[in-house]
Amino acid sequence: MSNFFDPAILFFLLGIFAGLVRSNLEIPPQVARFLALYLLMALGLKGGFALAKTGLTLEVMEGLCAALFLATVIPFVGYQILKRLTSKFDAAAIAATYGSVSAVTFITTVQYLDTHGIAYSGHMAAAMALMESPAIIMAVLFASAARRTSTAGVASSNTSITHVLHESFTDGAQLLLLGAMLVGYVSGETGKAMMAPFSIDLFKGMLAFFLLDMGLSTARNLNHLKGTSPLLMAYGVMGPICHAGMAFVLSGWLGLSHGDTALLMVLAASASYIAVPAVVRYAIPEANASLYFGLSLGVTFPLNIIFGIPIYVDIASRL
Repeated sequence: MSNFFDPAILFFLLGIFAGLVRSNLEIPPQVARFLALYLLMALGLKGGFALAKTGLTLEVMEGLCAALFLATVIPFVGYQILKRLTSKFDAAAIAATYGSVSAVTFITTVQYLDTHGIAYSGHMAAAMALMESPAIIMAVLFASAARRTSTAGVASSNTSITHVLHESFTDGAQLLLLGAMLVGYVSGETGKAMMAPFSIDLFKGMLAFFLLDMGLSTARNLNHLKGTSPLLMAYGVMGPICHAGMAFVLSGWLGLSHGDTALLMVLAASASYIAVPAVVRYAIPEANASLYFGLSLGVTFPLNIIFGIPIYVDIASRL
């Protein structure tokens, strides 16, 4: 319950309240974009500094392989379930959304671990970046297969695997995250001391400001869920819990640390509301954007931010 008294979470709740009462409070899109880029850059630097201290070890490789495994299995299993609940195109889009990750949920968890003095590995930021693309690629393959069996499907050049790969691996946010991690790794302790006022001192305040905007966005997207099937709503709640359970079992088998287990669980339980919608909107135009976007941002994101993070961290401590 201590998560409710975290200033960043309280600002998130304030944003939801302001949106629900239709306040004119608004964060300009340019400011929100800056905050997102700042958080990714700061996270990448912190991960790079930590990785420079520990070096590339077997534990690092195990963590990255576990992330890649989950990023492949979760969208595959999700699609097999979802195609029985909705159209194959919507199923592919939702599977991609829940198979990918939420950077903001991950960043909030990192701050939670720092606040509670729980150690974690810097390479988990790279694991987050690694988990972003496989689900998108698999969703495009699922949608392509659905088109071949549907006379109504119309393929587009934008749905080619080459295009999707380019969009996934050249995304500016992902490049910034990995680039900042490389800068932190190369500069090491010297760079950490120089960048501390930027990447450490400002981090908490910037995160609170960004979560205020995310609360406003969450409230606005609740309307998208009207008329949604109860089974799909249930998937938005239970799916992430099952995904976190998969990550917990895998982490226990690999013997990952408390902090790394918690982060892997959060990554598996999160759902993308930025990267996946941006690509899937054009790659799978047949899918209902308000459905996969509404589920991820209106249901899963707030549940993870408010309840999921402390619960997953507590479960990981019992490993």
